[in-house]
Amino acid sequence: MPTLTACPLLAGLPERAIESLASLARAQRYAAGEVIYLQGAQQSQLSIVAEGQVRICSSNAGGREAILAILGAGAWFGDTVFSPGLPRVFGATAHDACLIVDIPGDACRRVLADFPEAYPVALDLVSRRLWAAMSIIQDDALRGTEARIGRRLLFLAQMHGQPGDGKPVQFRLTRELLANMMGMTRQGVHRVLKNIEARGLVDIHYGSVTIADPERLRAYIEKLD
Repeated sequence: MPTLTACPLLAGLPERAIESLASLARAQRYAAGEVIYLQGAQQSQLSIVAEGQVRICSSNAGGREAILAILGAGAWFGDTVFSPGLPRVFGATAHDACLIVDIPGDACRRVLADFPEAYPVALDLVSRRLWAAMSIIQDDALRGTEARIGRRLLFLAQMHGQPGDGKPVQFRLTRELLANMMGMTRQGVHRVLKNIEARGLVDIHYGSVTIADPERLRAYIEKLD
């Protein structure tokens, strides 16, 4: 129940609706490196990280893995919950030992249909994720390294919270993992991060990233050539 109550996607639902979903939810533990679901899987469920971390990733035929995001406690994944029948674009793997709470997709859709006042919250979060993903594509094609790294940090912030509400967003992430996501060396990422950190836009300390004001970071990125 606390895991569902803390999930931003379900924030628009009344308590009785959360209780209904909790009765259908299933909690499952995964060991580090264990596959939660494969890329291309036909699933329709909402997954919420209760403990540990999950990496959202893609791989090619040669087995090379590209990490899109690392999700910590409170983050949700499984956007196909709103589009049953579509295959998973990315896979999900336990980055370390974790506890995942799954809610069947049909139950989510049924509850949202019963409480349509919750749809604006859910649609806003899904739209923000789409906007962030499209911005990453644009930056990869047209902009420099600093904008790309800043945008990826904003994307991760969006995956963990609700940037734009004026509250800081914190999540676990090392420079090594960020370099993997960006297809860069750790040294290259470190050089760029030093400039962003010097401006007070982010704080990276002991494997944890804090973005005090996501909108301020966004404004800075938009000004970069």
